[in-house]
Order: sequence, then structure tokens, then C-alpha cells
Amino acid sequence: MVRKKQSDLQQNDILRASEIGQYMYCSIAWYLQRCGYKPDSQFLEIGKKTHSNLGYALDNIQNEMKRSRRFAIFGLLLFIIAIFGILYEVIL
Repeated sequence: MVRKKQSDLQQNDILRASEIGQYMYCSIAWYLQRCGYKPDSQFLEIGKKTHSNLGYALDNIQNEMKRSRRFAIFGLLLFIIAIFGILYEVIL
């Protein structure tokens, strides 16, 4: 087997991780898709839409988690400032 340089690789030479699952499920369908045949199924379109909706939901969850972390840090800073304010009043 002759190794190719990365710059010499073509798109068909690269095997994506998702293709392994496709091959294991149906090697013939995987081969046909590699050769350029596109599947035509209403369920495929439903699956694409569902996948897209799930991706959108996950993006929203990640954004909300980032936002909640920011609020938690802000709350912690306010708490620390309040503690210092109370200590300052007690010491004076």
C-alpha cells in the first residue's frame, strides 16, 4: 500500500467517522452513496429536519448554560462585595 501525502488526498480518499456507522448498517448503501447516488426517501428528509431541530436545541442549551454561568459569577461577585461592605461597617 502506497501512502499519500495529505495534500494529494482527494475527497473520496477520506473516510469520515460517520461513514463507518453507515457501512456497518448497510455496506451497499454506503458504497452507492460514495459513488454519488443519493437516497430518495421521505424518512430521510424527516430525519434531516429532526437532526437540524435537535442541533438547534443543543445550541440553545449551550448558550443558556454559558449565560447561567455568567450570572452565577456576577452573583458571586456581588456576594463578595456585600461581605466586604458588611465587614467594613463592622470594623469602623
